[in-house]
Amino acid sequence: MNTQELFTPFTLNSVTLRNRTVMAPMTRNHSPGGVPGADVAAYYRRRAEGGIGLIITEGTAPNHPEAKNMPNVPHMYGEEALAGWRRVVEAVHAAGGQIFSQLWHVGAVQGHTEPKLPAAPISPSGLLKPDTKIGEPMTLAEIEGMIDAYAQAAEDAQRVGFDGIELHGAHGYLIDQFFWDGTNRRTDKYGGDLVQRTRFAVEIIQECRRRVGPKFPIQLRFSQWKLQDYAARLATTPDELGRFLEPLAAAGLDAFHCSTRRFWEPEFEGSDLNLAGWTKKLTGKPTITVGSVSLDVDFTVSLGRAPAPKTDGNGAGRAAHMEVLGKMFGRGDFDLVAVGRAILADPAWAAKVRQSDFSELNAFTPDVLKTLA
Repeated sequence: MNTQELFTPFTLNSVTLRNRTVMAPMTRNHSPGGVPGADVAAYYRRRAEGGIGLIITEGTAPNHPEAKNMPNVPHMYGEEALAGWRRVVEAVHAAGGQIFSQLWHVGAVQGHTEPKLPAAPISPSGLLKPDTKIGEPMTLAEIEGMIDAYAQAAEDAQRVGFDGIELHGAHGYLIDQFFWDGTNRRTDKYGGDLVQRTRFAVEIIQECRRRVGPKFPIQLRFSQWKLQDYAARLATTPDELGRFLEPLAAAGLDAFHCSTRRFWEPEFEGSDLNLAGWTKKLTGKPTITVGSVSLDVDFTVSLGRAPAPKTDGNGAGRAAHMEVLGKMFGRGDFDLVAVGRAILADPAWAAKVRQSDFSELNAFTPDVLKTLA
């Protein structure tokens, strides 16, 4: 792979990124009281200093009492938290990077803390997954209030200096619970077929756009898979995917962040395009690909959920993955490449990849998740 192709500028709405590499959003749970401190600012600054083009923050909670499922997930509301985020933004900008805030409401997905958070989970139909009731369906007033909470968080993110926002509509959390027929059984205007189930997200995007104006980037992260069901799918054909994406693209999005567990896997039979490739083809919008980029092993292995294969330890697996990535990127399947666990392990990931130093990349281990190194 000619890694220099990843290190060309890219303009997203009014923001020009120095290169095509993205730090993927990853929950860190290191902000006591919801307030990001100096350690959070230093953590993001190190990735910017390492040459990453765009940082997407960990999920940040809009102003709703049941928005998060771990106690130290940061807020995007309250002057103390917003002041903390201003310091994060300033640190990243000083290192030459750009940073988006990811806005995240967990909906019905409770965390592993005791007592469970959220204590009174909300969701479109009171379901965590098919046939698993965990609460009551949201009322229309609750839905309207939630749309306002997202939009206020977008406005506050803009006010403290973020370069854009990402709406977390993936992995079975609140927005995705409206998308997924397994958790959205509503019979009003927020339920129905695949297109009708996009309405909640569409209204969030429209209200965010109204608040922040036309020049502030807004992107959506979405996925087929859910934490509740890795095999779940919103769309089983390109036609279904196109119908799902059309109202979202028209609502005012600038880009789609297409979350897959393995970026190299084709999305539909008969084509080698992945989810980001199909999304770009169907909408014409810029897309971000993600999923085990430059890891020796895949998602389940890296988190200790499956046995690791033997490796010679010389980075050959990483190099092979980057060759595949380079081929897909070179033919224009997607515009940006997001890196998650690999950049947790190595803040200098971008600089090393730019020099094709794959054998020098720090290996990811689950222990990395415990720190803000």
